Amino acid sequence: MSRARERRERVLEHLTELHRLPLGGAPDPVFRERLRADLVSGRVSAEFPPDEPARFRHAHRRPARRGPLLSQLAAFGLSAAMMAASFVTYQAVPGDSLYPLKRAAESALVGLSTNDAARAERELRSAKTRAEEVVSLLGSSDGGPLVGKTLKDMEESTRAGVSRLRRAEPRSPKIKKFARHQKEVVGPMLRQLRRDQLAQAEGYLDYIEGLVAPG
Repeated sequence: MSRARERRERVLEHLTELHRLPLGGAPDPVFRERLRADLVSGRVSAEFPPDEPARFRHAHRRPARRGPLLSQLAAFGLSAAMMAASFVTYQAVPGDSLYPLKRAAESALVGLSTNDAARAERELRSAKTRAEEVVSLLGSSDGGPLVGKTLKDMEESTRAGVSRLRRAEPRSPKIKKFARHQKEVVGPMLRQLRRDQLAQAEGYLDYIEGLVAPG
């Protein structure tokens, strides 16, 4: 006898025994134990056997509707994760493990700019970000050694952006606006800097003062 036929015979046997019970009656302990043993051993299965006609198997199947929903949820979850990762990366400061990724993303955006004016604005935006990072480093207990390097990167981005913007848009008001912003950020940090860092920051302020001056 095939395994499928054996399963079918056992199911019919159990159903017959249950059918003989009076209404409200319960199966005897021997029957319950035998049924439990059959279920555990896999000799009784609720699935249709392989030799059952296909029309009966398909008739009892529910249409799979969860596929598109699960795909949408997965896509949403991936998008949310990417947004969260981008946010965390953007918040990184010098010394963080994600900081090199942040700088690489900034460089990529500068390189992908469509013209010199857009490239210059991205470089000036990077200079603003470096100034904000210096403020964060000064507020932490272990950020001191990285302050000098960040000040240097800030000045390099500033000079590159200003030079490029002057070529693309001579006498652009964006330069003075940028210089005023940087002065407001860098000025208050002077009293927290070490002597060598202080010289860097004061030299930077002298440079941007010249950008604000009339002329």
